[in-house]
Amino acid sequence: MSSEARTARPSRLLAELRLLLMAIQYFTRVPMPAWVGHSAENLGSTPRYFPAVGALIGAIGALVLWATSVVLPGPLPVILSTAFTVFMTGAFHEDGLADTFDGLGGGATRERALEIMKDSRLGTFGTAALVLTLLVKIAALSELPVTFAIVVLIAGHAFSRACAVTLIFAGNLVSNPELSRARAVAQTMGRGELIFALVVGIAPLYCCGTHAIAGFVCSVVVLYVLARWFMHRLGGFTGDTLGATQQLTEIAFYLGVLASWKSF
Repeated sequence: MSSEARTARPSRLLAELRLLLMAIQYFTRVPMPAWVGHSAENLGSTPRYFPAVGALIGAIGALVLWATSVVLPGPLPVILSTAFTVFMTGAFHEDGLADTFDGLGGGATRERALEIMKDSRLGTFGTAALVLTLLVKIAALSELPVTFAIVVLIAGHAFSRACAVTLIFAGNLVSNPELSRARAVAQTMGRGELIFALVVGIAPLYCCGTHAIAGFVCSVVVLYVLARWFMHRLGGFTGDTLGATQQLTEIAFYLGVLASWKSF
């Protein structure tokens, strides 16, 4: 191997590590070293790592779930685990979910819906969607044995972000690029980047056994319905609808796994 090749490999690995850490920095409150930096140009290459970030968030949530289940009864461990993951992400995706339902629920036209989604105030549709989403998530995970809920939690967080990445790949950003929080990450993706994201997002499903099949199917169906809905109402996706996609496909995965678990 030439000296140039030996030098290029560590540089490439360092560049990829920086992208991964930038993705973690963008979507979580986890502090990153100063050398990671914050570059809008580099953020455009981070979507392929979103499922990895999801797996990390799910793993930490699973750790909280396991630790609290040792001393606390009933649904409390799941509630605390969910609360911790919301805190970790700064309610980033939950905010997108609420804004999406406020906009699409209260906006009769495309322009009005986008205007409402930019409003920082929380409306009736958004509040209802947020509360119901959290309740369904907690109820679904509480019905599973803790040891199984741990792996389901990790898989759900990872795969739901792969679903959001798929929307980035297949759709187009319709909100004002100068104002959208998603402008840095919602850039054109290569097919190889999508495949990498899907592999990382799907890999944890293996730990859920055959029950993951039902969760996978439910998530994909919800992704398809959402994509058609967003295209029909908005002509594409926004940063908020990406958050809604992550939340709703995550819940769909839990419900599919739970239905399979209860059936067999």
